[in-house]
Amino acid sequence: MFRNSVFMTAMGMTAVVVVWGMADTPSLAMFAKDTGSVLLKSRGWFVMLTVSFLLFSCFGLALSRYGCIRLGRDDDRPEFATFTWLNMMFAAGMGVGLLFYGVAEPTLHYEFISKFNKPNVAMGQALTLTIFHWGLHAWAIYGVGGLVIAYFGFRLGRPKTISAPIYTVFGRGPVARVTGWWVDVMALYAIAIGLSGSIAMGVFQVQSGLTRLLGIQDAGMALSLGIFACLVAAYILPLLRDLGEGMAMLSNLAMAVTVGLIVYFLLFGPTAFLMGTVTETLGRYIGSVIPQGFVIFTFWEDNVQEWFTDWTLNYMVWWLAWAPFVGVFLARISKGRTIREYILGVLLVPTGFSVLWFGVMGGLGAYQSYHGHYDHTVASTDINAATFALLETLPLHQVTIVATIIAAFLFIVTSVVSAAFVLAMFTAGGDENPPTRLKVVWGVILGVLGLVMIITDSVDAVRAIIALSANPFIFIIILMMVCLFVALKAEKE
Repeated sequence: MFRNSVFMTAMGMTAVVVVWGMADTPSLAMFAKDTGSVLLKSRGWFVMLTVSFLLFSCFGLALSRYGCIRLGRDDDRPEFATFTWLNMMFAAGMGVGLLFYGVAEPTLHYEFISKFNKPNVAMGQALTLTIFHWGLHAWAIYGVGGLVIAYFGFRLGRPKTISAPIYTVFGRGPVARVTGWWVDVMALYAIAIGLSGSIAMGVFQVQSGLTRLLGIQDAGMALSLGIFACLVAAYILPLLRDLGEGMAMLSNLAMAVTVGLIVYFLLFGPTAFLMGTVTETLGRYIGSVIPQGFVIFTFWEDNVQEWFTDWTLNYMVWWLAWAPFVGVFLARISKGRTIREYILGVLLVPTGFSVLWFGVMGGLGAYQSYHGHYDHTVASTDINAATFALLETLPLHQVTIVATIIAAFLFIVTSVVSAAFVLAMFTAGGDENPPTRLKVVWGVILGVLGLVMIITDSVDAVRAIIALSANPFIFIIILMMVCLFVALKAEKE
């Protein structure tokens, strides 16, 4: 492991973040925010063109003659049942983010858009934009990463690494070797930084829920560190077990709690209003999803462009940061499925659930706010508390707050377990079943990075650090897609 130049280089880069974050957290956060903002503003058009290209490519492959190609040998069949496969995919790909932003994001968009439009129009646009961030474009990014790794790894028998497609298509010349090495380093670094940021966000939300549940006025850093310690203890055990056993159990449980929350909202909330919101949001999203992928607000004021950068561009780059981790994990659990089955499952099912989740959560927030039961400004003053403040407007809120805390905790655990597995897999040269020792080592590294993110005590700082780490993957994922097209064409010929 310590003779592996890819591993050691990535470790060195993450060590810089750890040391800098421990020594001077504010300057790290400021550097990430300022640098990331400059990069996103200068290449925002390229980011949106890229993610739209990935979405078109996914549907094009699913509907083409290549859609019947199996991710594996022709006689391979899926390892996991479809329901479990979808649960594992969703828990690893989105997880705690849905709980964190369920009501907060539509509310924050509404507060901004209502400056330009009537309230009823602004709320509809806010929900549609939220789905755009969490829908087809996000899962196209994930889907491409997983499809490329699965095809080259299971169909062509290459190592399950990000660099394998490059070596397969372009050979082992000097340029290909350097490019492949750099791609693998950036994959390890982006996964580690991206996942550690999600650890911090999950801890922030669990802490907010506990403080409201227990009536704690000033929890401070002590509670954050206590939750973090429990989290580390919780995810180490699954790392010692088989991926299928540990992940299937945790992801199924987390999704069961999440679905239970939706049912609760529909039963105890304004059912007709919420289902109407979901229906209208779905229609708006279908009608705008393609054009929205090319909107960059070129002719708008600076505050609109800044809002677009902070939200839409930041999200797209955030998904790119997670693409190598989620992509490799998707590949690992998708062996034996056809390209068509894989793409349609990865894109449509999670997007449909996002429409339902944000439609219900955002609609409930709007309804309760209109009737004076919910203060929507909590999303801008304390984003961590937005979901819990909404739960307090309904009956049995203590039970649902506990359920939300449990779901958030489980989603964090599943994400860390998945990421540690993928990082160990890369470090072991693409081994599908990496040594337990490597998984535990990466689990510890992720924990240390997560601790740095927690110390920043700022969601905005966490997002900025993630976005900065993911910028190179805008180019890497295009290269991966080109490699896939070349290999598929060669197979059919």
